[in-house]
Amino acid sequence: MATVYDVAKYILDKYGSMSAMKLQKLIFYSQAMSLVWDDIPLFEDDFEAWRKGPVCRELYNAHKGKFMLDDSTFLEPYLVSPSALTDDQKETIDAVVRSLIDVTPYQLSCMTHGEAPWKDARGGIPDTKNSDAIISKESMMEYYAEHW
Repeated sequence: MATVYDVAKYILDKYGSMSAMKLQKLIFYSQAMSLVWDDIPLFEDDFEAWRKGPVCRELYNAHKGKFMLDDSTFLEPYLVSPSALTDDQKETIDAVVRSLIDVTPYQLSCMTHGEAPWKDARGGIPDTKNSDAIISKESMMEYYAEHW
């Protein structure tokens, strides 16, 4: 199975530099749509409902301290292999990224704040400090199957 790092490298190498926040949200939506369209997750790691939207902690730890991600070199220590992604998974990622590439990081964050998976994980309290509330893959699949 691919890793969150494989997905991040694939997106950065194909679509170019972007903010860490934008990358996190694009990967979140890619994971959601893989669950809906392909019936499998892209990777095993979970997203947490942080104040500025969904964040995969493992990816955050890789880019921590970086606002802009100019390329994928920060992923080198993680044994990244985008070839672990199947053609169907790449199609899913591409469909999501193409549809959201012109949306700003702030707009993506606002989008997630209005959606049930993030809101439910935070207990309906947007400003709670519960930054480690897991957004379940089940809630993602259920919500986005109906709303995307």
